[in-house]
Amino acid sequence: MEMKLNGLCNLFGVVLWALVGTGTARADPTGLWLAQDGGKVHVGPCGRALCGTLVSTEPPIDPTTGRPWTDKNNPDQALRSRPLIGAVVFISMTPDGPGRWAGQLYNADSGETVLGRLIEINNQTIRIEGCSGALCGGENMSRIK
Repeated sequence: MEMKLNGLCNLFGVVLWALVGTGTARADPTGLWLAQDGGKVHVGPCGRALCGTLVSTEPPIDPTTGRPWTDKNNPDQALRSRPLIGAVVFISMTPDGPGRWAGQLYNADSGETVLGRLIEINNQTIRIEGCSGALCGGENMSRIK
């Protein structure tokens, strides 16, 4: 009887270890993602963190200027003429639990940088969430590759 109990305990330990191991498996949100507005963001390593760089906008041309978009809402006036393509919009996202990263988000529409999260919903979907004052929001992004 004691031998069966030890065997059951060992089996339970192996099953528990397997379940915990899969629950904390390292997610991988690196790659190219499509935002709801049609823009594309490349997520990749930046030091020990993850960053997301804007690689395309939709539409590609600012209708008010007839030229490619610039970072015209940046609070730093010296950066307002820089191209929006290449701007880092997910800044220093570090692991914050299984499938979750926390860092900063840059909103080019407002020029505001806020605390935010990147959450892996599944292999094909991530969610970006952030708050500006009392207003919080987020959007899902779809994997392109």
